[in-house]
Amino acid sequence: MKLRRIFFPALLLVAGLLLAGCHSNEPLPLRLTNISGHMPDLDFKLTDDLGKSVTGADYRGKVTLLYFGYTHCPDVCPLTLAQLHVVMQRLGPLADGARILFVSVDPARDTPAVMHAYVNAFDPRAVGLTGDARAIEALSKRYRSAFSREPGSADGNYEVSHSSAIYVFDRAGKARVLATPSASQDDLVHDLHLLLDTGAAR
Repeated sequence: MKLRRIFFPALLLVAGLLLAGCHSNEPLPLRLTNISGHMPDLDFKLTDDLGKSVTGADYRGKVTLLYFGYTHCPDVCPLTLAQLHVVMQRLGPLADGARILFVSVDPARDTPAVMHAYVNAFDPRAVGLTGDARAIEALSKRYRSAFSREPGSADGNYEVSHSSAIYVFDRAGKARVLATPSASQDDLVHDLHLLLDTGAAR
């Protein structure tokens, strides 16, 4: 009887610890393309839309969505930013823990003032980032993105072809998921909710 009084409580304690361990280590299911461990951490040195020099470290503690585009983009960029605004609205108060980083691939025209007016027309959590051409090209290559300036027209206007993926980083600046243009908005909301609400998605 004495052995039983010692054994059964100990058995229950071990079972409880094992059960708790299973729950705490269970990865939360990300729906978008999981790039954890396949892309480098968020790292750059650029100028934000207020004219301030910023680095990737300045956005630690936030879930960040990195997107390459430009303000003269005729269709893809405004459509993407409009969709991201809807995503932020759907996240509700959690969206305050996220930032949309819109990196210009057209720094010749996209000054900080131009970027500020542009991104704020879409969402208050969007930040425009610009810099010299070399820094932007290096950042683009870092995340295997690409862009190229098309031949200009007679009036001097030109377009820039660019990749349109959205890179999502967690609060620690780790690359977590990649959203392609064909990705479901529901899936992006789902994954952002996990990263913002728990920080434990894997």
